[in-house]
Amino acid sequence: MARLLRVSPTGVPEHVIQRGNNRQQCFVDQQDYRAYIGWLKEYSEAQKVNIHAWVLMTNHVHLLCTPEDEHAVTKMMQCLGRKYVRYFNHRHQRTGTLWEGRFKSCLVQTETYLLNLYRYIELNPVRAMMADLPAEYPWSSYQINALGKRSTLCTPHPVYLAMGQTEQQRLARYRALFADPINITVLTQIREAINKGTAIGSMVFKQQMEAKTGRRMLPARMGRPAKPASGSEAGKSLL
Repeated sequence: MARLLRVSPTGVPEHVIQRGNNRQQCFVDQQDYRAYIGWLKEYSEAQKVNIHAWVLMTNHVHLLCTPEDEHAVTKMMQCLGRKYVRYFNHRHQRTGTLWEGRFKSCLVQTETYLLNLYRYIELNPVRAMMADLPAEYPWSSYQINALGKRSTLCTPHPVYLAMGQTEQQRLARYRALFADPINITVLTQIREAINKGTAIGSMVFKQQMEAKTGRRMLPARMGRPAKPASGSEAGKSLL
């Protein structure tokens, strides 16, 4: 089956995930995590991609980002992926591929789903039972977005900034989002969108993205198209 065309419209947030090949470990120790974060900062700046939220798990990475230029996310991930593989193979005395093919991504509707993606990404360590609370996991953006830790990697999205007039208001309201679990329907929608490489949002948003990108965002109709009615059948239908 031919690969679907990847779309990355300027100014539209994207959820990106890159997995280790066969779910193999991509980060062994703190040096590996720090190296990846350093190059993520370098290449996101070089390609003009704003990083809003992120988490590095042992065998995969999640990002929530917005490109300032078309194809910027692809260029960033290609540069980052190649650089990190060379580093990882040299440091751990291995050869061969590290990543499971190309990364996956989906477009995100800002108004309805953006903050859900923030939560989904930063709650990954809790769902994986690697931490009891998101604040306990050091390799995510939660401490930045919820606790005010300073970072030159994360760029707050306007929706995040609109949560409060002061930093303390935003931090408190952001933390309050994590008081309740993410709705199971939303979880399913997030996972389906990233696996299919489409968009997560309302019907109108998906239609807009179809028109903007020329890429199908809505499921195709199932079954064979209806046969045209014969002359006699068409006449009967008017009765």
